[in-house]
Amino acid sequence: MFYIYSFALMFAGLACINIIFSYQSKHIDPHFWSTLKFQLMMLPIFLAANLCIGYGVKFGLKAIPQLGYVLIIAKCMEVLISVWMGYWFMKEIPTWKTWAGLGVIAVGIVIVKQK
Repeated sequence: MFYIYSFALMFAGLACINIIFSYQSKHIDPHFWSTLKFQLMMLPIFLAANLCIGYGVKFGLKAIPQLGYVLIIAKCMEVLISVWMGYWFMKEIPTWKTWAGLGVIAVGIVIVKQK
């Protein structure tokens, strides 16, 4: 059950943070004061997202007692969320190079996971 809690919390937190930054890059004026105003308004959401990520890592450590593996899974989730945000906000279609890079990451995880 800790796997599900960990995955859901980390996904929610990472998705929130990536959505905020993607929205900012697309819709918020890049001048300092408008960016500062947007970031200040997003502080409660950042707090909730950071709590989700923190508890996701905590539950991940209960499921898999090695921090390295939990953080590798979190980074892989973040890469996939970033590809999703690129498609959603910027209409960027992943090329074969993107999928090849994700494949290299997957092979690396398999190699690291072996004894």
